[in-house]
Amino acid sequence: MNAFPTVQTALITGASSGIGATYARRLAARGYNLLLVARNEARLRLLADELTARHDIQIDILAADLEQHGEIERVANRLRNDQQISLLVNCAGVALNGSLAEADIDSTHSLLQLNLLALTMLSSAAAVRFSLAGRGAIINIGSVVALLPERFNAIYAASKAYVLSLSQTLHAELSSRGVQVQVVLPGITRTEIFERSGSSLAQIPPSMVMEVEDLVDAALHGFDQGELVTIPSLPDGDDWHAVTQARMQLAPNLSRNQPAARYH
Repeated sequence: MNAFPTVQTALITGASSGIGATYARRLAARGYNLLLVARNEARLRLLADELTARHDIQIDILAADLEQHGEIERVANRLRNDQQISLLVNCAGVALNGSLAEADIDSTHSLLQLNLLALTMLSSAAAVRFSLAGRGAIINIGSVVALLPERFNAIYAASKAYVLSLSQTLHAELSSRGVQVQVVLPGITRTEIFERSGSSLAQIPPSMVMEVEDLVDAALHGFDQGELVTIPSLPDGDDWHAVTQARMQLAPNLSRNQPAARYH
């Protein structure tokens, strides 16, 4: 599924730490040139220095706050105009701690701007150019909470359900045009997102927490295999296929000209 040219560039958002920084390290080892995007320019420069010292690649950094509409558009313009970019990895995201009733407006707006709008606008820019080129790939980082919304914060879970749905639709729209789409659904992963949201990993059983390097390695194996949905923790992939088949079995009855008999 990786029909890319020998020299290619990956644009990675949220690249200053966690999943994004780990994707940068793994893709650099694969020979990708990198365009690293995050708010923290100092961290990006440290990562760029580390990777250029280890690998014969080119790295550019773009400091941008993707909670700001103008900054999203600045990165989207780079995607539209940089012909070397063949892979978009949407890692930037935040979480909230607490219920919807407890959430303040500013924090909610910031989450929606970053988790939904930024990811959507960048995916849209990539979809246009990659489909015209007949090649390219988009990797979106979602979460297993999209499948278990009852067990987590409402706003965050809903935002990740959106990422899953958007990615599935993008696949349907773009696969015939030579563009690969993958959505990765991590479980609990050891990153800074918990502390930033005011939560902690301290009370979570270690058996439920995956190291970020293991997560990204598994996700890239799924990408190499052409998976649309990659759930690194799921032991049996047939379980996900069964869910997909069950959902498709609903299709003939989801829109009919009469209500079901139980509503008469």
